[in-house]
Amino acid sequence: MRRYVRRTHPSSDERARTSKPREYLVAERPARQGPKAQGAQVVRTEQITPHMVRVVLGGEGLADFSLDGFTDHYIKLCFAPEGADYAHPFDIAAIRESHPRELWPTTRTYTIRSWDPVAREMAVDFVVHGDEGLAGPWAQRAQAGEQVTFLGPGGGYAPQASAGWHLLAGDESALPAIAASLEQMPAGALVHAFVEVPDASEEQKIVTPDGVAVTWLHRGDRPVGELLTAAVKGLDFPEGEVQAFVHGEAGFVKEIRRYLRVERQIPLAQLSISGYWRLGQNDDAWRAVKREWNEQVEREQEGPGAAA
Repeated sequence: MRRYVRRTHPSSDERARTSKPREYLVAERPARQGPKAQGAQVVRTEQITPHMVRVVLGGEGLADFSLDGFTDHYIKLCFAPEGADYAHPFDIAAIRESHPRELWPTTRTYTIRSWDPVAREMAVDFVVHGDEGLAGPWAQRAQAGEQVTFLGPGGGYAPQASAGWHLLAGDESALPAIAASLEQMPAGALVHAFVEVPDASEEQKIVTPDGVAVTWLHRGDRPVGELLTAAVKGLDFPEGEVQAFVHGEAGFVKEIRRYLRVERQIPLAQLSISGYWRLGQNDDAWRAVKREWNEQVEREQEGPGAAA
């Protein structure tokens, strides 16, 4: 069961005219637990768009699998290197104790697009660009019956009925989480959702509540995130407190974060925002510097004038 805590943060205008703080509800993060390795097998794959492949996982390994209500749930898929002598599902801790580093499995983080608790099937969407990367090419060639090992699930965001309105913005890497969130929007919610993709062929059909639609932005030859940043900055913000979900390439995420935190003075508790990847770096290189990158962003944007 999800728990909520009531936090109070006065806005800059409120601080100027009254000492009574504004209240809103945010999800209380569960205590961190060590990653648990689980096994599953590929049930089928689906070509969703020219560059998006869905891998559906199932099998007895998911008999006790469950989710706790977030819409950005993710798992860490574990890929054994060539020459590894261990079978799925494998114990990562034991492998790291008994094998040299070059034989350790590599992990890649992916959003759970959907979970069917009746069929015990989990869908995971992958952006594929030919042979580029590790997980994308694997998804493209995955076969039914193939065994996989993963860690998780994790997660931390879900649209709240208490929000005045919702802002969702991301590139194709954030599309699975945005789609899952839109499908779970509270009835009657006011939503502005922007998704940037290469072109019209990468748009997806998303089943959403009445009145909720996606604004698709076709990037073409423009830099990734340019259209998204312009769309968010050009939006006429509705009245009320916003709950925002902004994810994708780290460069544009940083700029949108600056706009929301510094210019719009939106409290951190109302934001789910981070870089899934960074232009010019592979996943391993980005993960190696991501914490330092985030700390630098916070130093730049969390000055004395930032909202609490």
